[in-house]
Amino acid sequence: MVRAGYRDLIIRVLLLGIIAWLVLTYGFLITQCSGQAMYPAIKDGDLCILFRDPTLRLMGEQYAAGDVVAYRIEGKRHFGRVIAIGGDTVQLEGGSVTVNGVTEGEGILYPTYLRSGETFYIQSVQNDTLYVLGDYRTHTEDSRDFGPIPLDSVEGKVISILRRRGL
Repeated sequence: MVRAGYRDLIIRVLLLGIIAWLVLTYGFLITQCSGQAMYPAIKDGDLCILFRDPTLRLMGEQYAAGDVVAYRIEGKRHFGRVIAIGGDTVQLEGGSVTVNGVTEGEGILYPTYLRSGETFYIQSVQNDTLYVLGDYRTHTEDSRDFGPIPLDSVEGKVISILRRRGL
């Protein structure tokens, strides 16, 4: 009788361990941010916890303007803020960003200039893509370099940040 109780306990602990492993492996991504692309929101060395993209879709969530996401381009992980989603129109002019006729304002410390020296740019964002910009606009690679990011390249949405000084 006592052995059956221990056996049941071991089976339940193992089952709980397997479930926890599956959730942490396939539901979340824990990664360290490198670079200053999202400064001051995310600093070099901060630990970011993300909902993986398939988990978001399973929960019926979609990306929205203002979300901070991780995405891969040419095998390298980048972090950026979603500025526009499929169907939106992005306009870059004179250091500012306009999405669907509304100029981005509060919270952006650095101006948004084009890379090529042009002074005016309009991009229609296709469905199943995101237009992503880093917060440290003068020192980042983002949709100005890569174009709109396909949803297949998005790893997930940042849900929590652990500052490196706190570790």
